[in-house]
Amino acid sequence: MTDEGAEQRAEGQETAGAVVRRLGPAAWLAGLWMVLPAAGGFALLANMKPASDWLNGHEEMGPLVYMAIFVVSAGFGLLPTYAQAVLGGFAFAWWGVPAALAGFVGAACVGRIVAAVVSGDRVEREIERNARALAVREALVGRGFCPTLGIVTLVRVPPNSPFSLTNLVLTTAGVGWVTYIVGTAAGMLPRTAAAVYIGMQVRGIVGETSANESFKKQMSEARPTWMLVVGIVLVIIAVIVIGSIANKAIHRVTGVGSSGEQTPPDTPEADQA
Repeated sequence: MTDEGAEQRAEGQETAGAVVRRLGPAAWLAGLWMVLPAAGGFALLANMKPASDWLNGHEEMGPLVYMAIFVVSAGFGLLPTYAQAVLGGFAFAWWGVPAALAGFVGAACVGRIVAAVVSGDRVEREIERNARALAVREALVGRGFCPTLGIVTLVRVPPNSPFSLTNLVLTTAGVGWVTYIVGTAAGMLPRTAAAVYIGMQVRGIVGETSANESFKKQMSEARPTWMLVVGIVLVIIAVIVIGSIANKAIHRVTGVGSSGEQTPPDTPEADQA
């Protein structure tokens, strides 16, 4: 029994390794986009006031400079969108909302192009190798404009949704340009407004506190508890909805539900019987 379990684990590891090798640059890009934004985010948050002063030093060109940097840095997965949206509120108050949202959409377009160039058709071929993955992909993004738009919007709404990695997933899943852009803008709007609001609060706190007070403490004071709770709830809703759709798609292909029990698949023959 132990030997069989060890063999199964080894086979699973070998399969995972084989998938990574077949994905090639796409797997490397996913790994980088999981690490780089977080590292850059800490640096940006720690230097929020100097960055804001530098942007405002450009006077009326400041928001345009901000948007250009946002598009490039987030599009290439170098800086996280959350920290840059907070910077928008810190530097430009409520004008940071349209500036940050434009940065989001532009960065999503750049990220889509980067993902398409790097991954090529490797992810598409990998999905087609697996009937379950293909069924899930079709269920999530292959049912027409409105259902796909709903899914794209849903995955963009949670404030802790990884922006660059989501760009890669949506691109390689075959989401169309229009759906991709509209869903990104719609889903990003609430979290952008929330981040800009936090940036405005941080600016007020910075003006009232000593220079020795840690920026981490200032951020915790500026971020209302209800925003954290709403973010967690949105993540749970997204996981439940997408998981339910994916599970139904797998059931249609294999006849196996989420509990792992074998049930008759949804087929025309089964319906007639």
